Amino acid sequence: MGENKRNIPLLPLRGLLVFPSMVLHLDVGREKSVQALEQAMVDDSEILLTSQVDLSIDEPEKEDLYHVGTLAKIKQMLKLPNGTIRVLVEGLARAQINKFLDREDYLEVEMEVLEEEVSTNDPEEQAFMRSVLDQFEQYVNISKKVSSETLQTVQDIDEPGRLADVIVSHLPLKVAEKQRLLETISVSARLMYILEILNNEKEVLGLEQKIGQRVKKSMEKTQKEYYLREQMKAIQKELGEKEGKGGEVDELRDKIKEADMPDNVEEKALKELDRYEKMPSAAAESSVIRNYIEWLTAVPWQEETTDRLDINNAQDILDEDHFGLDKVKERVLEYLAVQELTQSLKGPILCLAGPPGVGKTSLARSVARALERKFVRISLGGVRDEAEIRGHRRTYVGAMPGRIIQAMKKAGYVNPVFLLDEIDKMASGFRGDPSAAMLEVLDPEQNSSFSDHYLEEPYDLSKVMFITTANNVGMIPEPLLDRMEIISIAGYTEIEKMGIAKGHLLPKQIEEHGLNKGLIQVKEEALLKLIRYYTREAGVRNLEREIANVCRKAAKKIVSGERKRVIVTEKTVEDMLGKPRYRYGIAEEEDQVGAATGLAYTTGGGDTLSIEVSLAKGKGELTLTGKLGDVMKESARAAFSYIRSRADELKIDPDFHEKLDIHIHVPEGATPKDGPSAGITMATALISALTGRKVKKEVGMTGEITLRGRVLPIGGLKEKAMSAHRAGLTTVLIPKDNEKDLEDIPESVRNGLTFITVSHLDEVLQKALEEEHESK
Repeated sequence: MGENKRNIPLLPLRGLLVFPSMVLHLDVGREKSVQALEQAMVDDSEILLTSQVDLSIDEPEKEDLYHVGTLAKIKQMLKLPNGTIRVLVEGLARAQINKFLDREDYLEVEMEVLEEEVSTNDPEEQAFMRSVLDQFEQYVNISKKVSSETLQTVQDIDEPGRLADVIVSHLPLKVAEKQRLLETISVSARLMYILEILNNEKEVLGLEQKIGQRVKKSMEKTQKEYYLREQMKAIQKELGEKEGKGGEVDELRDKIKEADMPDNVEEKALKELDRYEKMPSAAAESSVIRNYIEWLTAVPWQEETTDRLDINNAQDILDEDHFGLDKVKERVLEYLAVQELTQSLKGPILCLAGPPGVGKTSLARSVARALERKFVRISLGGVRDEAEIRGHRRTYVGAMPGRIIQAMKKAGYVNPVFLLDEIDKMASGFRGDPSAAMLEVLDPEQNSSFSDHYLEEPYDLSKVMFITTANNVGMIPEPLLDRMEIISIAGYTEIEKMGIAKGHLLPKQIEEHGLNKGLIQVKEEALLKLIRYYTREAGVRNLEREIANVCRKAAKKIVSGERKRVIVTEKTVEDMLGKPRYRYGIAEEEDQVGAATGLAYTTGGGDTLSIEVSLAKGKGELTLTGKLGDVMKESARAAFSYIRSRADELKIDPDFHEKLDIHIHVPEGATPKDGPSAGITMATALISALTGRKVKKEVGMTGEITLRGRVLPIGGLKEKAMSAHRAGLTTVLIPKDNEKDLEDIPESVRNGLTFITVSHLDEVLQKALEEEHESK
């Protein structure tokens, strides 16, 4: 084996690299490394030092080690008490590993010493050395990490290769960079690389100094501000101003920090606070900015209540608060079920549509109670200014946020149940269209960044559960209606009203009038009489008034000493409240010619409508009275045309339209009436008058008519069926296409009525008119 090649023990180093001519201590603890040291001491005290590529490996193999290392001389060995060996080594020369030898107890390699270039002392080499020394001197002056003695030692070195190695050993470089320098045999290339490293290090140190100075200045500024604020407080205290504006600003700053705002809003609030702090208290804008900051801190940004996702509990609460209304309750429970499964759901927009007094508002309150959320309500009736929804810009005197943000402040949480009452009563004015502003509020895709003109920052409404109420869905603008899920509440049946009166209205009114069960007792038949003869409504508002009326009369009797206890029966109701206001039972006393009972849908629920026809000799004039709308007038003319076209089959004089004046009248003339569903009723009444056949008194009907006599479907069948039930009818004729709607009608109403589906007017006449031989 040649002079430069020989076998030698190998000592792997972690996170460390030794250059030739370096002397340093190493602590060796790994078993194989200790064995390698002991073997080296047996041989000639020389060992090869090589760095590991990956520091985390405890038992490095050949692929885990760099293949160029340093041949070193072991100068001293010392065993420490913990079993580690401290060894002093001196780097001798660069060496390359040619191959690894198979040994189990320690690493042994065949290595070859790499000869370095001999110094030529040419001008280029001298110039390189001077540049490196100059740069190193500058680095030492900036860094302060290298002592002046080290600099002096380096300056005394006249051999370029050794100079490069010594300088590198004093620079804070990674092992990989030092390894690159170790593997660079060319002295000039090594000096060039060191020049680059020194330049980079100088730049980094320069930047560190600048950053340090900036931080120092910032700290000085903060300390200065604190000192000045303390001085200002002291001056204000001496002047008797107590805390002054400074204390107020500090209080507002704390509020901003506590409000948990989004970063962009907090930044805006602090910016406005800085403006407020610098502004004189007497300035007009000062109070505007303060109000703005207080609104920003008062509105909830992140805080939310935890939903009680217990479907059974919610069912109990809804049943406890409301009798009936199964469809609405089911929808709320579905929402809860989905919320429990997903743990995140954008708030749905429900619209409870129905006549007054059916419990739309109180139902929304119950939903909030079931979810254990805060409940807020705003009434939109008569709102005709867009700014009431979106707020005014701060440039206006007395500007404030819109009703939505005001209600959110009142709620105090970002996820309340929010009731928008009477959404169909909003009106457009010269100040804009508020229903257009509501589009953004009620759009689940947009309301996560609702824009209020006063706040000027987007506000998240996506966690709010919006519930709207309306009497007449037709009055809601189409784009707004499209964003809501309509749940119709038709009204209550007689049985449901009785349940509500017994369970809710009566106990409430007894308590409100200072009575108790010992002082007043209202019999069930008395409540039934109130429902049938003193109220005629879809809801229960008037029923509650009549119960309150009964309670007042009872209270008077008890206080005056007339009675000690009042028992209200079917007979005493009339004494207390006077004669019945409504007739209950058959709409008509007897079968009549030219009078038919129709069913109508009104905003107050369903109602029965009597249509009368009278004939007189004349020239065929058709008169319509009863404050009819255009649609009803068109239905009358359509029925008239149909009868003319079918006069022969109906056994009517074909020239009746030239000999008779026809008058169609719908009683209660002061009440406006419109809608297409009176078509077949008008046709039946007309044919009855012209043929002399009587209309059966127990039959009610609803349906639109075409010129060919076809019966078309109508809406509001549930409400109409309930009005027929209230009026005491027994048979209802409905369009064939409305058969699917029968399942929506309460069972108690379905059982009390016979529904007959018809598709043509001939079928209507067959069911509604008496047989010809029965007519007089």
